Amino acid sequence: MTEREIKNLIQQQLPELINNDPQIRDFILRTVSDYYSPRQETESKFDRILAELQRDREEQARKWDENNRKWDENNRKWDEQNRRLDNFIHEQNQKWQEQNNFNKQLLQEIKRLDQRYDSTIGALGSRWGLYSEASFRNGLKGILEDSFGVEVINVNEFDDEGEVFGRPDQVEIDVIIKNGLLILCEIKSNIDKGGMYIFNRKVEFYQKHHQRQVNRKLVISPMVDKRALPVAKKLGIEVYSYAEDVPIID
Repeated sequence: MTEREIKNLIQQQLPELINNDPQIRDFILRTVSDYYSPRQETESKFDRILAELQRDREEQARKWDENNRKWDENNRKWDEQNRRLDNFIHEQNQKWQEQNNFNKQLLQEIKRLDQRYDSTIGALGSRWGLYSEASFRNGLKGILEDSFGVEVINVNEFDDEGEVFGRPDQVEIDVIIKNGLLILCEIKSNIDKGGMYIFNRKVEFYQKHHQRQVNRKLVISPMVDKRALPVAKKLGIEVYSYAEDVPIID
C-alpha cells in the first residue's frame, strides 16, 4: 500500500475506532496531547485574557475619567478667567463712561465760566468804551437762547408821551414768549437804581400799549449797583448776574 492509501484508510476507519475502541481512543489522546492544551489549561488562559482585557478597560476608563475631570477643571478655569475678564472690561467701561461724563461736565463748566468771564469783560469793556452796549446785549441774548431754547425778541417802539424817560423817545426792550408766559428782559452791561426804575416803566409802557400782562421781569447784568437791589425787590424784578443763572423757563 502506498502512503496516500494508508492515510485514506486511517481517515476512513479512525472515527469508528475511536468511538468503539477505548484503547485506540486513549492512544490517540496521548499522542495528540503534546500538540493541544488540555481544556482546563485552555480555559485558564482564556480567563487570564479576559481578566487582562477587563483590567485594560478599567484602566482606560480611569484615564478617560481623569481626562474628563481635567477638561472640566480647565473649562471651569476658563469660565472663571472669562468672567473675571468680563467684569474687568465692564468696570473699565464704567470708569471710562464716568470719566467721559466728568469731562463733559468739566467742559460745560469751563464753557459756562468762560461765558461769565466774557460777560464780565464785556461789561467792563462797554463801561470803558471798548464794546458797544448793543454788542454786549446781543452776546447775552445768545447765551439766554442757547441755555433755554427760547427766542429773545428785541422790541423798539416810540414813546410819544414820554412815559418812560419823561420825554418822547425810543423805548427798547427784550421780550420772551414761551408756553403762554410773557417775560420782559433788560440786558445791560451795568445797571443802577435809576436803571431799575426805567426798566419798570418800560414794562408798564409795554403792558399798556399791548394790553398784555407781563408774567416775569428779568434784569441780567454782571455789574449791578448794590443800591439797585432793594429797588428791584420792591418792584418785583428778578436780578441775575449771568444769563445761565436764570431758572429754567418752562
